[in-house]
Amino acid sequence: MTKVAIVGATGAVGRTMLSILEERDVLASNIRLMASHRSAGQTISTRWGDIEVEDLAMADPSGIDIALFSAGGDRSLEHARRFVESGSLVIDNSSAFRMDPDVPLVVAQVNDEAAGQHKGIIANPNCTTMTLMMAAGPLHEAAGLSSIVAASYQSVSGSGQHGVEELVSQNRRLESGLEEMMQGGWTDPEPELYERPIGYNVLPFAGSEVDGGYTDEEMKLVRESRKILDIPDLAVEPTCVRVPVLVGHGLAATLRFERPLNADEAASILGSAPGLSVWKDMTPTPLDSAGLDDVLVGRVRETLGEPGGINLWVVGDNLRKGAALNAVQIAELLV
Repeated sequence: MTKVAIVGATGAVGRTMLSILEERDVLASNIRLMASHRSAGQTISTRWGDIEVEDLAMADPSGIDIALFSAGGDRSLEHARRFVESGSLVIDNSSAFRMDPDVPLVVAQVNDEAAGQHKGIIANPNCTTMTLMMAAGPLHEAAGLSSIVAASYQSVSGSGQHGVEELVSQNRRLESGLEEMMQGGWTDPEPELYERPIGYNVLPFAGSEVDGGYTDEEMKLVRESRKILDIPDLAVEPTCVRVPVLVGHGLAATLRFERPLNADEAASILGSAPGLSVWKDMTPTPLDSAGLDDVLVGRVRETLGEPGGINLWVVGDNLRKGAALNAVQIAELLV
């Protein structure tokens, strides 16, 4: 058994990491919990007993075998290598190291072999990329992926607890004027986190703007897909949308391949892939995905305008497979 630290233990993903470690009960013999000084000193009840949250900046990483980081990119950049130097393997959930050529970017059950190439740090992909790769990876292995056109529908928990609170607060403020809202007479609920209201609304602009009018969420989908699948010239056309959903990121994607695929072959490939569940008689939704380890796939169809490609819908719990579960699975691969 292994000594494991959760860094960012009081956040949404950190709490989910702890829950998954308790559920699976195959990795950790001992747990340490760390967070920023604001959260330090809290006591959290675990299956290993009551554990006090340590101040990350002051914590001694000696003796930790695996450190699961989910404390944001700045803290990862500041502290991850300190843990590596003390002998820890760091599995980082932030964007800090994802595009570092010396750091493997791993989706467990898709590119497991990359984990063995680490030099002390392994990066978790973005939760949206991770969900799509669970379906794109097996199809690429079978037919050689050449392009992706994808629109994501990302839940507010992808923005952390603040996103959840903003959605709930705005819904409450707006629901008192439903009739007026249907006629365009809504009152601005004064968003704090998002640039436009998310309550009863859809924001076709998830993330922060970067070059060319795209967002950082969209560019993560482009760059991370290329790295995970080891296709440097993979054509990816992304649009990332924030939707008023608590948990679960969905993507509608068109995938094209070096050799044609039909819907029956694609469904067969996906149905035998680990970590995927193909729904044929019912459309999977974010509500269905919440709390599940599997990523759900539905609406597998052949492309219309140019035959040989596949259209599909894929949805997964962004806090589990999209973040915490994948980190734990990577650790299990190596222990």
